[in-house]
Amino acid sequence: MDSRHSTISSSVSISTPRFRCFDPTNLYSSSPNHSRRHFSALSPTSMNGSMENLVNSEPKIVTGPSGYVLEDVPHLTDYIPEIPTYSNPLQVNPAYSVVKQYFVNMDDTVAQKIVVEKNSPRGIHFRRAGPRQKVYFEPEEVYACIVTCGGLCPGLNTVIREIVCGLYHMYGVHKVLGIEGGYRGFYARNTIPLTPKVVNDIHKRGGTILGTSRGGQDTSKIVDSIQDRGINQVYIIGGDGTQKGASVIFEEIRRRGLKVAVAGIPKTIDNDIPVMDKSFGFDTAVEEAQRAINAAHIESESFENGIGLVKLMGRHSGFIAMYATLASRDVDCCLIPESPFYLEGAGGLLEYIEKRLKENGHMVIVIAEGAEQEVCSESMRTTDQQDASGNKRLPDVGLWISQKIKDHFSKTKKMAINLKYIDPTYMIRAVPSNASDNVYCTLLSHSVVHGAMAGYTGFTVGQVNGRHAYIPFYRVTEKQNKVVITDRMWARLLASTNQPSFLDHKDVFGDEKEGAPKNQPINGNNYLQATTTTLGGPNDVAEDKKQLETPMLSINGNE
Repeated sequence: MDSRHSTISSSVSISTPRFRCFDPTNLYSSSPNHSRRHFSALSPTSMNGSMENLVNSEPKIVTGPSGYVLEDVPHLTDYIPEIPTYSNPLQVNPAYSVVKQYFVNMDDTVAQKIVVEKNSPRGIHFRRAGPRQKVYFEPEEVYACIVTCGGLCPGLNTVIREIVCGLYHMYGVHKVLGIEGGYRGFYARNTIPLTPKVVNDIHKRGGTILGTSRGGQDTSKIVDSIQDRGINQVYIIGGDGTQKGASVIFEEIRRRGLKVAVAGIPKTIDNDIPVMDKSFGFDTAVEEAQRAINAAHIESESFENGIGLVKLMGRHSGFIAMYATLASRDVDCCLIPESPFYLEGAGGLLEYIEKRLKENGHMVIVIAEGAEQEVCSESMRTTDQQDASGNKRLPDVGLWISQKIKDHFSKTKKMAINLKYIDPTYMIRAVPSNASDNVYCTLLSHSVVHGAMAGYTGFTVGQVNGRHAYIPFYRVTEKQNKVVITDRMWARLLASTNQPSFLDHKDVFGDEKEGAPKNQPINGNNYLQATTTTLGGPNDVAEDKKQLETPMLSINGNE
């Protein structure tokens, strides 16, 4: 390998970056395990059509020996070559006087996968987050802004507070602006000056003091506003749709050659952002979900043949439902989008409910909002409506399955049931973050401030295998993180609830067409062994037919 290719150097301490961005036509020639990526600008529907002619910059990829790949983030010096650097103010900050090593090593990176075989390549890495020895902004010249977009999530106010306090106390930045009402606030000129005094106790409140909104806005107007106000650091807090918008804003800023750092802090209560360990607010959501599950358990125990049904968040990913079920230990059945189920017939959900009621006299069911939406939508005859963010409006699967359960027992007249349906969705979203999430929000906020001050831009920050890293926007928007139902974590849940797989009989026995899910016994239980292949729906699962010939499937994946 060319020695130039194996050298990984930082673009922070020099005027012109020394890494090499490879031609995408031969980018992965030495890394057979990596698929070629192509990136193009977001469609006009995502950010209102002002960027039709924009072409995204190529990803910054650095390769090294033994299959090392660094997916680096953009830097201001990529398109503004002669930017002066300054000593990091942390060197004279009294709070850091006891720290042995002020700054992150320039070549430090974080591995995406830490469980590897002896001869496997080193794999993909991301640039480690943290303070750098040189910064590209003088504290006096920094004019930062913060905006929150999308739905509510525990921890939003904590992130706002810690960005403001981090800029003030670590770097001496005194000009921070809050943009009200999401992206549209940029050109509606609704702003709030933010100081440590203003944000002092906002972490004790739910929601966001800046307000929020959904939907793509006019990118040119947003960047015009940033340019007219003299803003040079933009901190954007939001989910995958918001981060896509941030990516387009970054590209337009880059096209204009502005010295503006654009940094994202990913927010999704569903925990469906890929690459990173988890998103902030998730721990709080699981903790709050326990209150609803506990109430459902008490209700079901207090009545003969009582059923407590709890609907939790999770449009495409069932992480909240899965972790809340595991934490509770009172749940008899957990239904998530990644694992399809059916109601009628032998081995179906309704038969399982009858069985549990006869055995225990009560049961608790947890269902994610996106579970079995195809059948639910067809049954309730809903149309494909979308919200302002372009997300499909989902019918209430909790009401649908509640009615199906009631109709079944009313029709069979085998037993009288007492069903209580609890939907704590908006209660969970609106609470302040717990202690664990407060610490996590603080670390994320400080990491993103360090990155922006060091001149990095077009990135989002997240925890990868316990270490904070700077991740390119495209990596957190290209797909969604989903529960892997061939993973040990899902197996632990199945062992906890003792629920069957609820696979349709035609999928198990009679349908051999390509893409049909297959069953494989695990320790005597008929659990689903399938891998989700697309983001389309719960039926999009596939399994190699050869695996049916093996007596036992290995269950691989993250703990």
